[in-house]
Amino acid sequence: MSNIIKTDVLIIGAGLAGLSTALSLPKSLNITVLSKAALEVCSSHYAQGGIAASLDKADSVTDHVADTLIAGAGLCATDNTARILGAGQQAVQWLCEQGVPFTQSTLTKKIDNTPDFSVLKTSDLHLTKEGGHGCRRVAHADDATGRHVMDTLITKAQTATNITILPYHEALELLTSPMISRSSFSMNDCEIKHCRGALVFDHINERQLTIHSSAVVLASGGLGQLFKRASAPNVCVGDGVMMACQAGCRLANLEFVQFHPTGLALDDSSFLISEALRGEGGRLYCPQTGTRFMLEVDKRAELAPRDIVARAIANQISSNGLGYVHLDVSHLPAAFIQAHFPQIYQTLLALGIDMTTDPIPVAPTAHYSCGGVVTDANGLTDIAGLYAAGEVAYTGLHGANRLASNSLLECVVVGRNIAANLPHYLTKLENLKNLEALKKTAEALERTAQPHTTNYYELHQLAADIWQYPTLENTQFVILPSSKQSSLPTYKADKAFHSNVDISEITIALKALLTANMGITRSAKQLEQALRQIEQWQELIEHNKTMLSDMSSKAPTTNRELAIFQLVRQLTLATVIVQSAYQRFESRGGHYREDYPDLAETPLTSIILPLRKTTLNSFSHVIEDERYPILVTDHI
Repeated sequence: MSNIIKTDVLIIGAGLAGLSTALSLPKSLNITVLSKAALEVCSSHYAQGGIAASLDKADSVTDHVADTLIAGAGLCATDNTARILGAGQQAVQWLCEQGVPFTQSTLTKKIDNTPDFSVLKTSDLHLTKEGGHGCRRVAHADDATGRHVMDTLITKAQTATNITILPYHEALELLTSPMISRSSFSMNDCEIKHCRGALVFDHINERQLTIHSSAVVLASGGLGQLFKRASAPNVCVGDGVMMACQAGCRLANLEFVQFHPTGLALDDSSFLISEALRGEGGRLYCPQTGTRFMLEVDKRAELAPRDIVARAIANQISSNGLGYVHLDVSHLPAAFIQAHFPQIYQTLLALGIDMTTDPIPVAPTAHYSCGGVVTDANGLTDIAGLYAAGEVAYTGLHGANRLASNSLLECVVVGRNIAANLPHYLTKLENLKNLEALKKTAEALERTAQPHTTNYYELHQLAADIWQYPTLENTQFVILPSSKQSSLPTYKADKAFHSNVDISEITIALKALLTANMGITRSAKQLEQALRQIEQWQELIEHNKTMLSDMSSKAPTTNRELAIFQLVRQLTLATVIVQSAYQRFESRGGHYREDYPDLAETPLTSIILPLRKTTLNSFSHVIEDERYPILVTDHI
């Protein structure tokens, strides 16, 4: 069995962003889609509420953008936000055409045992309301929108002759190479790189694969599983973010981890209680006093943006000591609840809670990373040939706090934008063969010691035409603690790992640490404590295993080796996240500092810069300046 696979396009991730891209690309391209586990193990599958778009006649894209900017607390990229939300109606219509069984409005719903959902129009859809939205604009499929969307798209992808889906295949590292041979042309040590595939671990056969492709789409999901309570499945540990940064991409706003206000607070459940319940009239109460506390917190009460509701619930829990508050919908008609929220109703009933009569115990849970790999609205990253979409990406749509149900929309819009852009990139890449004459000219000039600034200029012009790199405004750089802490090490697989380091124990402890110290509220003391603890774990691992090596020379080839590799990478990512929070001296959106409770005067995007020549053991920050506090002003 060959350990090398060749394909036109490699898509890392089989969630909504990945499959929207795959199904929208030309059928002439051979596409390989990787799924880290089974196909249903992705955040898209578990999305309940729906997909937000301006579909109602009384709504407008302008209003949707305005609500998004308010929720994003000054950190949304306005141009990208307008572009993505402006494509909302077309995105939902595309999903309709794929056959997604969206819930229809009562005026258009027909009695049909086998309806053809592919003929649905966006005007036929029932719309619900969620927190932060000024009107009803969330299209949904009952209360299990993600499952219905993903079941539909998976079936489409599995029947497409040009798409190959590989479940239980985990990407380890992105492969890059210079567009122009280094021997033919030197650019003052600054290569123009493009992404040409990935190293992959095949969990089924416990082996490493190399997949070569002309372009790569990173759609690997978020990082919620770095926390103890999380809605994301166990595959979401931020590996896509780290792979991109290793390859040379910037990361942005990793400190903005959104906590969903109402996760089911029952044992170790990761089940979400959809925001749509509050959109339809659900109320939050203190279990001890029966007080509807959100009325005193925000004029929007339970429909305030998620960061506000989550902090209010966290404050109640801190006071009552119960570990939860009550979400109550028992004042709504039982038939309405059962019809609109069938999955939640049945799930809770199986756990002994009848939501038509009983309050639901809820507590905040880590839910979504608003930051990620820097991209534009077309999914282009800092590396030619590497696109990113979904939770792994940072387009600037979500700012400091994601507006409910904007994430599914972003997956579809950016995924389809990638599919429109990618064929043009491939054509331009093919045209690079015409640079052979330019390279030969450069070689001739070098032999005669003649300057070749014209060729240098022409090369840059061609590179700019091939790939438009994303730009950011109003940024601040995150300074990692030290080159040692910020390195991204792996171990040599040809020597034994000392058995007294319990990988699973450290992994569990890391989740607890980030939940306690990097949760809904943070402080310098908590964040410093977290950084020290993470460093101790890194040192423990380093002292109990072989010397670290470059991933390019040795990568995990067994499940045991992979577990060590994953832990080392998670500790590095945790350092980056905590340091990003430590250096943001303000409270904004999903980032709340007890010691800096006010907004900064100017909203700035946090940026992690990789080295120009990044390998797995050289991931470090290039800026060594001191940290400077951001001037704060009273919250208005």
